[in-house]
Amino acid sequence: MRDIGLSNITAAAAQSFQGLPDARQRDLIQAFVRSLHQCAREMQLTHAEWRAALGFLHKVGDISSERRSEFSLLSDVLGLSSLVDLLASDASATPGSVLGPFHAVGSPWLSNPANLIGANEGQRVLLRASVCDSAGRALPTASIDFWQNAANGLYWQVDPGQPQDNLRCRLKVSDEGRFEIATIRAVPYQIPTDGPVWLDLVQPAGRSAWRPAHFHVIVSAPGYRTLVTELFDAEDPYLDSDAVFGVREALVGRYQDVIDPQACERIGVPGNTVPVMSVQIRLAAA
Repeated sequence: MRDIGLSNITAAAAQSFQGLPDARQRDLIQAFVRSLHQCAREMQLTHAEWRAALGFLHKVGDISSERRSEFSLLSDVLGLSSLVDLLASDASATPGSVLGPFHAVGSPWLSNPANLIGANEGQRVLLRASVCDSAGRALPTASIDFWQNAANGLYWQVDPGQPQDNLRCRLKVSDEGRFEIATIRAVPYQIPTDGPVWLDLVQPAGRSAWRPAHFHVIVSAPGYRTLVTELFDAEDPYLDSDAVFGVREALVGRYQDVIDPQACERIGVPGNTVPVMSVQIRLAAA
């Protein structure tokens, strides 16, 4: 078009992507263009604000690398990552929650029950869980991918003092759909505070940098939707201020002291009681 104005710029920009061969990509891009233009119109976006936004995105890109995605962090603190999780969740199943930046493909396979404690400091606990379908029927074909942070709040990828694959594993559930992981109690930690997402956006808003303590799990079974979610500690002080909006009430578990001398001996807990978080994970049919 040779006569672009306020009345037709949005339609022209959206229409320019009509040639994208993938229909879903075409719909996404065109909807994004319309929404972006509508926001600029509503806010009467100025040149200075537009340049500042571009400068912020440049800084986000500059600090990103193969080991760190500031764009993922930006998505997280805007609530977009969590929104996508919620849109993908099934009401009859355990809700999804944030994948986070520290999942690594290829965790070692361990036998069930698994013991991840090793040389890690921290309170020794057990995670005991069952995996079932939305009707409560056990899923003995399920597999678990598990990871968490260490007692210093760091994941192994960003802590040279931890061995590779520390506090992560994959395992198969039992014939009854159950699994047990001996580990240390996860601790809360801060999102990165050295980049533009924190310095230019989150900190000036007076928001918390803290994520409440949690375990990460990916649960999959043939014929069912794969679930990416987190299991939170009911006693954590940051449940109501999670920096990335990942907490769901259904994902909050509580540790109970369980009398189990054999488990105590197996994982090195003195006495005959061990803190256990017991959860049920429900998968929706594919």
